[in-house]
Amino acid sequence: MTLTRVYPTGHNRFHGGIPNSFMRLKVLNELVLNDNPPLGGSLPFWLGNFSANLERIHLGFCSFSGAFGFAQSCFQSVYRFSGAIPLTLAGCKSLEIVDFSSNDLSGSLNDAITKWTNLRYLSLARNKFDGSLPSWLFTFQAIETLDLSHNNFSGFIPDINLKGSLLFNTRNVTVKEPLVEVTNVQPRVSVVVSDSNQLSFTYDLSSMFGIDLSNNLLHGEIPRGLFGLAGLEYLNLSYNFLNGQLPGLQKMQSLRAIDLSHNSLSGHIPGNISSLQDLTILNLSYNCFSGYVPQKQGYGRFPGAFAGNPDLCLESSSGICDGRIPSNQGSYFREDKMDGPISVGIFFISAFVSFDFGVVVLFCSARTRKYILQTKA
Repeated sequence: MTLTRVYPTGHNRFHGGIPNSFMRLKVLNELVLNDNPPLGGSLPFWLGNFSANLERIHLGFCSFSGAFGFAQSCFQSVYRFSGAIPLTLAGCKSLEIVDFSSNDLSGSLNDAITKWTNLRYLSLARNKFDGSLPSWLFTFQAIETLDLSHNNFSGFIPDINLKGSLLFNTRNVTVKEPLVEVTNVQPRVSVVVSDSNQLSFTYDLSSMFGIDLSNNLLHGEIPRGLFGLAGLEYLNLSYNFLNGQLPGLQKMQSLRAIDLSHNSLSGHIPGNISSLQDLTILNLSYNCFSGYVPQKQGYGRFPGAFAGNPDLCLESSSGICDGRIPSNQGSYFREDKMDGPISVGIFFISAFVSFDFGVVVLFCSARTRKYILQTKA
């Protein structure tokens, strides 16, 4: 039997396990069985027979469970799995789309991932990974999206081979084909609710060239090489322990959204933010920035992006400080053209950024801030 793609997807309510009849296939490139909660059990060992040509498997929002106890199997978007990423996955050299998000995977990243030389999309978000970020993580030549958010990674962001991706470093690149539609990939943009009942957005991390390392335990300065990626469209480093000054952003001409909030960054706000014509979302709130923000190109364009920095003030027409930045973020997304309802999770994020001004000072200490947020969670 020759069948390259299996797509019985989308609320079909298949039940039981993956049929053993699939093992008679000669070639299998894609297997998509997502959104079938009754479909579960253990993943069959024979899926590893297709490792040479298998590019994508989507099993998200099913009921598969257990540990990675099988050998030579390649999976995209498995659900409710635990343990470490097995070294046997090194044999899956044809993988392009890998989504292990929202599982109980743990441990440090091993070298098996380096064998995925065609990797374009990697999401390990919302797991329990820890340890340092390996330098080889930024060496994939075809990588478009890297999402390691909501883990326990610690240490510094490596500055070695940050320019490995040709797509991150080239503006106006032509991608050979769009990324596969991954139904459970959600945007990673921090949004604030103030006086409006509903807020919406269109940014989808799966369709952008982006890096998301938010909600980890990373510390130290942000590598300057990260701000030299001309093709990067999305960068989220929020909710870490990062410090130091923010370098110029003028080289990031493709940047659409950047979130560096809830860190301990200091120094002055770069004056060249206004040169980024595609920039739509900017969030530098709850850091320790000082100096002034230009009214027209800074506060006027992104009025909620600078809240929670008690030493920041607005620049008056005479070039001097004219009042502190309001602690209320305001509705700085109001003029954006966005659609779809806001998620409950984003609503709770907004609660944290609407504290009274007296609490703002505490957030200049990254360790104190992390303790407060974890206690409230």
